[in-house]
Amino acid sequence: MPRIVSIFGGSAPQPNTPAYEEARALGGLLARDQWVVATGGYTGVMEGASRGAVEAGGHVIGVTCGLIESWREGFKANVWVKEEIKFPTLRERLYHLVEFCDAAVALPGGVGTLSEISLVWSLVQTNEIKARPIILVGRVWAETIGAFLRESDGYIRPEDKQLVRVVSSVEQVPAALSL
Repeated sequence: MPRIVSIFGGSAPQPNTPAYEEARALGGLLARDQWVVATGGYTGVMEGASRGAVEAGGHVIGVTCGLIESWREGFKANVWVKEEIKFPTLRERLYHLVEFCDAAVALPGGVGTLSEISLVWSLVQTNEIKARPIILVGRVWAETIGAFLRESDGYIRPEDKQLVRVVSSVEQVPAALSL
């Protein structure tokens, strides 16, 4: 049974930018480690990770959304997606990416990325979905999650804090996924 890793991150990074190339490197590392890469299927981090995975000989699932495509004319899955799963709504798309993965990795992104990783964490914490690695990459996550955990004033149980790991670079992700 293939292992699926959902990769979350911003849609803005363009090819040849540091953020895009970081996602591309991550996709390649994971594909070489025998992970199937699942993304939201569109631009930015999603495209970079998809491209890296395909270039490394891996399989890419793009989980897309009819609603997004209806208000973004001409928007479609990136060319690196090998298997597209399309849902009518953002909610269904998100739940699929969260529920049907064996691990979740987040690169920097916006509110959507924050909501995606928060949902994974919440559903694992409440045992609605089985435990899985949740890896956050980079300084923005170290600062954001670090502040959140430090200021939680007892709202988050110590064992639930342990559900999320922050690493400083994509090169550390494969090892973090195997812990």
